[in-house]
Amino acid sequence: MTQSLEQAIAAKPTFSALKCRECGETYDLGAKHVCEDVCFGPLEVAYDYDEIRRRVTRSSIQAGPLSIWRYKDFLPVSTDNPIDVGTGMTPLVRANRLARQLGLKELYIKNDAVNMPTLSFKDRVVSVALTRARELGFTTVSCASTGNLANSTAAIAAHAGLDCCVFIPADLEAGKVLGTLIYNPTVMAVQGNYDQVNRLCSEVANTQGWGFVNINLRPYYSEGSKTLGYEVAEQLGWRLPDHIVAPLASGSLFTKIYKGFQEFVKVGLVDDKPVRFSGAQAEGCSPIAQAFKEGRDFVTPVKPNTIAKSIAIGNPADGIYALDIARKTNGNIESVTDAEVIEGMKLLAETEGIFTETAGGTTIAVLKKLVEAGKIDPDESTVVYITGNGLKTQEAVQGYIGEPFTIEPKLDSFERALERSRTLDRLEWQQVLV
Repeated sequence: MTQSLEQAIAAKPTFSALKCRECGETYDLGAKHVCEDVCFGPLEVAYDYDEIRRRVTRSSIQAGPLSIWRYKDFLPVSTDNPIDVGTGMTPLVRANRLARQLGLKELYIKNDAVNMPTLSFKDRVVSVALTRARELGFTTVSCASTGNLANSTAAIAAHAGLDCCVFIPADLEAGKVLGTLIYNPTVMAVQGNYDQVNRLCSEVANTQGWGFVNINLRPYYSEGSKTLGYEVAEQLGWRLPDHIVAPLASGSLFTKIYKGFQEFVKVGLVDDKPVRFSGAQAEGCSPIAQAFKEGRDFVTPVKPNTIAKSIAIGNPADGIYALDIARKTNGNIESVTDAEVIEGMKLLAETEGIFTETAGGTTIAVLKKLVEAGKIDPDESTVVYITGNGLKTQEAVQGYIGEPFTIEPKLDSFERALERSRTLDRLEWQQVLV
């Protein structure tokens, strides 16, 4: 085989069409996200897995960049020059101290609180979406966001030289608003919740001709979440875990981690095995957890009212698919109160030194709840997905953590403060024992 022919084969895209998840109708690879001709179901990217199997090995992946683009053949982009800002390959932390406290033997934290460039898993999906947007000829990109997605879209658009306009609810945390404005996009703060923002954006997408990462580019965007499945399998030594716990907002992340595991099995990179999928929601916005608890196969929309704003989607687009995955894998979907969310944030920080935002606090609190209910086997290898950084939601823990001791620059002042701190620690332990 000549070198030019080998290069042509290597350059051939591994994705071939958009396909309706419900009826199977296929569409060309444009900017569309629903089955307009038949059933209005969601569209997904269809791949040539035989071609991927011929092309990809463990060694070829390990020889790739230390970013999500080491998995390029599993992603819906054609270019050999994707937008690479170092996104992905975040730590898989063996959480020994948290495991001991909960009574688990093998617990890992997949820590996207340190993902680049904006400290959330959304950098993965946006890197893929904007690379595809550029391939499709878009010069302006946008999104409807609860905060993290706006941060990512604005940052990566700035890096790529794309115009950017993002839409957020007007009551977002200050850190997330500032974390978007710094990149100098146009920011529309909408007086309404996320679901109202999303409806507005659907109208704007139809009138402005922009690339909305989570609307008309959604089939490509959502594929970026699969890399959280690929990385865990690779970081575990090319094996799948027994159980995963992840936050649920739209439900897309949950379904794509599942798809990522299945694709690695399908092309022979890992051995097949049962993996239980459990999801986490905050009680103030828990439509998927409510449906799971009540045994329903449909999700009833709710009005969000929780501090966990990054996962506060009252009408989750992929909710029914998340339900199906949790049930068929013998997993669970559980919800926790805002107070438990805060305790989850504190627990992860105090045991593992990871400061997560409210979505992560929700996930840790649900992990604890499932363990206490006997719904996680202590002998299982369990992976918990932490999707965002606590520096973005500092308001959530203000008033619930300690204060510094103010002292004079004198040794006796320090010693009095130290004794007081030890006394407070003893009192706290006595309260726990009582």
